[in-house]
Amino acid sequence: MISIKEVIRMNETWKEKYDNVSYFSEGLAWVEKNGKYGFNNKKGKTVIPLKYDYADSFSEGLALVEKGKKYGFIDKKGNIVIPLEYDSVTSFSERLARVKKDGKWGFIDKKGKIVIPLKYDLVGSFSEGLTWVIKDKKFGFVDKKGTVVVPLEYDYVISFSEGLAWVRKDEKYGFVDKKGNVKWDD
Repeated sequence: MISIKEVIRMNETWKEKYDNVSYFSEGLAWVEKNGKYGFNNKKGKTVIPLKYDYADSFSEGLALVEKGKKYGFIDKKGNIVIPLEYDSVTSFSERLARVKKDGKWGFIDKKGKIVIPLKYDLVGSFSEGLTWVIKDKKFGFVDKKGTVVVPLEYDYVISFSEGLAWVRKDEKYGFVDKKGNVKWDD
């Protein structure tokens, strides 16, 4: 455990040394100097060199990094686990990360395997095992295997909460359950 005095001392030292620093996540904090990002441990030692154009905090053992406008993921030793080949990514959540390539979104697992094909115009984050997806301006929901659970036929949706998701279709509003059954407002 690190003491408050050590945190204050480290903060003062880091302010002089870096342009920007983050909070610790999974034992490491990203640091930025002159537009390059790397990671320091709690002792202040740089353990992943400042060589990325962008980095985000570690989540589920991996951190998203960007170099040359391409994104991928590294582990805590700085090894590239998922190649920097995506146009956009989000951090891992529930063992999956959203990724975009050639204008289409999907999901990968922590080994870089595509679990939900990159075929959607936009995807949300998972809530209660499902995420909303958009294709050809229509919303629906898929599960973590990519199976369409609620058809892509809605004009707008809000993520699932307590087993229901709010939906809009042709100016009608209602709620859909995880089997696709809809109860429209009267």
